[in-house]
Amino acid sequence: MQLPVMPPLSPMLAKAVSVIPPEGHFEPKWDGFRSIIFRDGDEVEIGSRNRKPMTRYFPEVVAAVRAYLPKRCVVDGEIIVPSATTTGLDFEALLQRVHPAESRVRLLAEQTPALFVAFDLLALDDVDWMPQPFSERRVAMENALSAADVNLTPMTTDRDQAVEWFHLFEGAGLDGLIVKRPELRYQPDKRVMAKVKHDRTADCVVAGYRVHTSGPDAVGSLLLGLYDADDVLASVGVVGAFPMARRRELMRELQPLVTTPDTHPWSWAAQEAGTRTPREAESSRWNRGKDLSFVPLRPELVVEVAYDHMEGTRFRHTTQFRRWRPDRDPHSCTYSQLEEPVRFDLADVLSASERLG
Repeated sequence: MQLPVMPPLSPMLAKAVSVIPPEGHFEPKWDGFRSIIFRDGDEVEIGSRNRKPMTRYFPEVVAAVRAYLPKRCVVDGEIIVPSATTTGLDFEALLQRVHPAESRVRLLAEQTPALFVAFDLLALDDVDWMPQPFSERRVAMENALSAADVNLTPMTTDRDQAVEWFHLFEGAGLDGLIVKRPELRYQPDKRVMAKVKHDRTADCVVAGYRVHTSGPDAVGSLLLGLYDADDVLASVGVVGAFPMARRRELMRELQPLVTTPDTHPWSWAAQEAGTRTPREAESSRWNRGKDLSFVPLRPELVVEVAYDHMEGTRFRHTTQFRRWRPDRDPHSCTYSQLEEPVRFDLADVLSASERLG
């Protein structure tokens, strides 16, 4: 492979801001795997956020790159998996794609095929586009991909349009906006873009904790639950960003609530009956042998957490601690308190920038 921009390469990053900036180039924030595609003829490499290649996990993306992208190019974008049951994205299905067995990879490539969404051009033929301003890179990318069956992320300079996208596209599983200055050159591993994400709060039941990796005297994360329409406590995510001193305090404070697994709402029997519990994650696909077991607590504490959006019945990302809610009855912590985004079709998000080809 001989390209003007060679792998490995760290992608350009974004810094969180609380409000949508007054101007810029606005794009949807995709919820997938950040990927830089390198193509030199039949040679294709898919780079990742951590600079490690993901090529073997997405053979259908490699095939699409060979079929549709320019023969010599480097393109920044996102790998996503459309949901098989809804009109949005399926991040859980995307996570399953990172599997060590080639036979499993091939099967999932057929069952849950991934798509690549392009949003920046880094190189084309013998030209390095990274030093050029984003406004020029965008035009060059549109021209380069105009005859290809490639998903190009929508982009607008109209803030009112961006505000509408921010609220509307969430219904397809996207989680905010990315904002780029028109003069911005491509800067690997630098947080020079802006990202605006949804920020909401929910009152959740604390139903367990995991021990911190530093030792048994500190809490690593608190396990959160919400009651469904049948008054069954479902696992919805975790909160875990605490100072070390607070982690040790929590370990002492939570001991009176420790209970036996058999009497807990997330017992093995509950999981086998179909309840969503943290026991599903007790063996990690990311770190073989990592201990993800938890200590069950009587579901009596309520905590208010901030979250950006839901994926199915769980918080998509780790939540942020806001405050304890001793005034709340744990059984009042239900899914009904959550704001539901307007449902929106993923195909319509892509067509907002006109699906090329």
